[in-house]
Amino acid sequence: MEEEKQHATNHYLYYPDDKWVPRWNWLAYGFRPVFLVLAPYMILSMALWGLVWSGTVSIPFMNDTLTWHIYEMLFGIATAGIMAFLFTGLPELYPGWVPIVGWRLLIITSWWIAGRASFWMIDIVGVPVVAFFNLTMLLWVIWHAKDVVLDPLQRHASIAYALVAILIIEGWFFASVGGYATTGTMEILRVAVGAFVVLTLLALRRVNMEAINETMEDQEIDDVFVAPPPRYNLAIFAVMIFTVVEFFYPENSILGWIGLAAGAALLGILNDYVLNDESILNQPYVWYLGTVPVMMSLGYGLMGYALLTDGQGINHFRHFITSGGIGIAYLMVMIIVGYVHTGRQLVADIWTHLMVGFMIVATFMRALIPFFEESASFLYLASSIVWTLPFVIFIGVFFKYLVAPRADGVKG
Repeated sequence: MEEEKQHATNHYLYYPDDKWVPRWNWLAYGFRPVFLVLAPYMILSMALWGLVWSGTVSIPFMNDTLTWHIYEMLFGIATAGIMAFLFTGLPELYPGWVPIVGWRLLIITSWWIAGRASFWMIDIVGVPVVAFFNLTMLLWVIWHAKDVVLDPLQRHASIAYALVAILIIEGWFFASVGGYATTGTMEILRVAVGAFVVLTLLALRRVNMEAINETMEDQEIDDVFVAPPPRYNLAIFAVMIFTVVEFFYPENSILGWIGLAAGAALLGILNDYVLNDESILNQPYVWYLGTVPVMMSLGYGLMGYALLTDGQGINHFRHFITSGGIGIAYLMVMIIVGYVHTGRQLVADIWTHLMVGFMIVATFMRALIPFFEESASFLYLASSIVWTLPFVIFIGVFFKYLVAPRADGVKG
């Protein structure tokens, strides 16, 4: 038992003495309050968007509802995922890092909530207020992670650089909205998609190694899973080239071939799951995590195909990347962290199958609308509902873990 507890504390060496934590377990580690607010917000947000798109609720969003919808689904939701990943992962990647807990954790989580509230009241508070809450929150998170860049070994600096790029892009977006930049907001948001794909792939490599090795240990598989950088770097390079060319030459046919190349590079990541000595292809978490590059590959591949043919459906196919690839990546982080960092073994049961399955089904319903135009209205609504179901299940399965002490008796 002592060995298990010692192993569990490998993700940090120092835990702060905070008087809030013994009374409020949900402030005991960075992911806890974030997941407690993120899952309900996913459901509430999609319900609000359904009311907006149906005309039931009138929020004109400066007469550009689509742009603001994309912004919120990218930056609004993603910043919560970034917080949870960094606040949970940094003490593990750098064992001397002191976790953020207690009142400090409450403040930064409340700041994110204020950003979401200001967004939905944008017609009352104005764009500058929304920009202030969202930009300052992301800036604070990056400043907290500044030592990653200063690390002499540069072990995880790529994540920090990606976050800085995302902050610059978000600032660029608000500058465009305010008339201080001439670039169109939709062009900026397409650049943002590429940046978030890069960040997701950088995080996925690390999540893969933690989750799959955890699974192999539980299953007593005598091998070690390693996700070497080359395949991820190739996929990231292809995505970056696609993003740059799309920004400068969105109608050039070469972009179609680059899209196909990016799709192929993303599929190449799946080769990591083929080990020399043991087979892990029958492990559920390999399938769960493998859907992330598959979904992204479908998105870039279909966009490439569309660009080489009639050019129709590109924005629909992009949902394979966002709703599918990035969405499943967020979900998997929530599931894996929800088990491992509450002192429990990874579980693959009917609920995890349903959570991943619903998100895959919702993505196909949304992204393939160009092939079923006659059912477009139904697919818009149904895909939104199905996409929220994993978070409904998450609340039912994980909330009791998030508000309770770790099952193994370890702090955090």
